[in-house]
Amino acid sequence: QVQLVESGGGSVQAGGSLRLSCAASGGRLLNRFMAWFRQAPGKEREAVAAINFGTSTTWYGISVKGRFNISGNAANNTVNLQMNSLKPEDTAMYYCAAGLSGAWDSAAAWRDWGRGTQVTVSS
Repeated sequence: QVQLVESGGGSVQAGGSLRLSCAASGGRLLNRFMAWFRQAPGKEREAVAAINFGTSTTWYGISVKGRFNISGNAANNTVNLQMNSLKPEDTAMYYCAAGLSGAWDSAAAWRDWGRGTQVTVSS
């Protein structure tokens, strides 16, 4: 089992930026994949971005592509999400995930989750 703790959320104006961080601990193996999801009230949990540390491959949800950037350090089990040009529709609880076994953009494919960090973007 991996324990994940997110940080960096807050309230910003539209067009602003935030940088989220996630630190993972525990587990027998280094995490090869980590991801960020988000969920707004009344909506499904949405895939935001993921990274494959082994191949340096990244994936992004259509709604954030070109605005967000995921990075991290597999050796330290950390992942970051740089969010730029934020929009009110980006408002959500953002969750860090690890332990992939399936399609990256499916929340059900991830084994370990943090408790989330709130991001609020005002117009």
